[in-house]
Amino acid sequence: MPDSTNGHGEGPDVDVVVVGAGPVGLTLANALGLQNVRTLVIEERDALIDYPRGVGLDDEALRSFQAIGVVDAVLPHTVPNQILRFFDGKRRLLAEMAPPDARFGWPKRNGFVQPLVDAELLKGLSRFEHVGVSWGSPMTGVAETADGVTVEFGSGSNARSVRARYIVGCDGGRSATRRLMGVSFDGTTSSTRWLVVDVANDPLGHPNSEVGADPARPYVSISIAHGIRRFEFLIHADESDELAEDPAFVAEMLSKLIPYPERADIIRRRVYTHHSRIAGSFRKGRLLIAGDAAHLMPVWQGQGYNSGIRDAFNLGWKLAAVVKGQARDELLDTYDVERRKHARAMIDLSTTVGRVISPTNRRVAGARDIVIRAASLVPTLKRYILEMRFKPMPFYAQGAVVHNEPPSPGVGTLFIQPRVDTRDRQNVLLDDVIGPWFAVLCWNNNPRKILGEESFRAWQALGAVFVALRPQTQLFWSDQDDPDVIVVGDRTGGLKGFFDAREESVLFLRPDRCIAGACIAQRAPELSAALLNKLTLTPGGNDGPGPLLHVAQPAADPSRPVSGTA
Repeated sequence: MPDSTNGHGEGPDVDVVVVGAGPVGLTLANALGLQNVRTLVIEERDALIDYPRGVGLDDEALRSFQAIGVVDAVLPHTVPNQILRFFDGKRRLLAEMAPPDARFGWPKRNGFVQPLVDAELLKGLSRFEHVGVSWGSPMTGVAETADGVTVEFGSGSNARSVRARYIVGCDGGRSATRRLMGVSFDGTTSSTRWLVVDVANDPLGHPNSEVGADPARPYVSISIAHGIRRFEFLIHADESDELAEDPAFVAEMLSKLIPYPERADIIRRRVYTHHSRIAGSFRKGRLLIAGDAAHLMPVWQGQGYNSGIRDAFNLGWKLAAVVKGQARDELLDTYDVERRKHARAMIDLSTTVGRVISPTNRRVAGARDIVIRAASLVPTLKRYILEMRFKPMPFYAQGAVVHNEPPSPGVGTLFIQPRVDTRDRQNVLLDDVIGPWFAVLCWNNNPRKILGEESFRAWQALGAVFVALRPQTQLFWSDQDDPDVIVVGDRTGGLKGFFDAREESVLFLRPDRCIAGACIAQRAPELSAALLNKLTLTPGGNDGPGPLLHVAQPAADPSRPVSGTA
């Protein structure tokens, strides 16, 4: 893999500099690499972090990993369909989350080992000659001009500079990129502290997870694959950080959940606090931020990691479209417009769940238990909890979408991903048929016929894929075949069910699988024109990338095996 670039020609050395080689930065770099965008990742550390942090992947994150071509490598490090149970202080079941729905193609809850998944994201970059990683390279300065930005990074003899079109800071809660942007980081930091203990050779061994809403000391126990289990314990106000990290105290905490705490093979232990914060802006000129650099949230819904992956997936295709000349720079403004509201909703939900779980007042905890048990007696409320229907789903009322009047159900949301058949492939996920870029889907029609040649060619010039969705019975009927249209058979009936519930039969999908617009067949040409305008899309664009120029690297091996995770 090339390491980075240097040079001062007329154009930029790279298209995008990604600051931070964490999961968000690596996901973004993979997304850009797939679209032939010259990308340099700079990371102040000498290698990937080799201890678990995030412990839960959702279906949207796995779908993103599917889109960037790494999901098969990621899956061995996951615990799919993980059940989460909530217990009261006497360890009686309060509630259970076991969502059966996989409408996006993947389980909603998955435990995972973050260092090993991050390593697969890093390995994915080796596919691209036009993507590089520079380790041991803190960003030290930025100078923005009208047509680009110069990034200074590294130090001493390894100091370097690179000219780019955009910078994306994926550099965590203490983001240097956010500070350089001069934007606020509004919100609160909880006074409550938690002790996290990661243990190898799982002393419990079962595949699921639990939250103990015990007013004496709330706790968490989570299976995260490969024999690793995470325990978390609330630290009381009169207990110091030094006490909480003392081996005897850790053993005492573990003794409440396992019989022989002295035998626990501890990977790490650490005291942390919860933050609920969001940046005042996700973009300022040619600088953007994503992941923890843009928002921080408590761990209770396991959405910090996943929200960052959503950021990368939303921003990646927009940067690629702009860099390739297929969209104007204004498209990048929709990143903040779309992601802010959903990130805020996740922060609020995570904060609220933490408050429900964490009370140490027994009367308050008892009242909470009564309310939760009463709710579980109502079937609709029980399903609401069991199936995680309370989880806010991305919905874009504004941004890179076109809503009809009255609004069409589904526009601005993620499209489903059932398993389908084509004439040469059976039982495949729909995204694997559509590919990673724009798509036009029609039920019961040929997209070319309903779009008209002019609109069809415009989307074709953008690299869109055209799909004719049919009942399975019509899969091999060839009377209406078109060489530029993929015929897809509705293997499970899920597609027909989707269209049964609405009037629209034509969908325009963005690369992040969001429905950008929907209409009945006769309105397809006018919706096409509106979308091309709203998304500032320009058919055509630039050719592929040039190579990255090489600069010297620190001696650290970023692909070294992670420790304590197997």
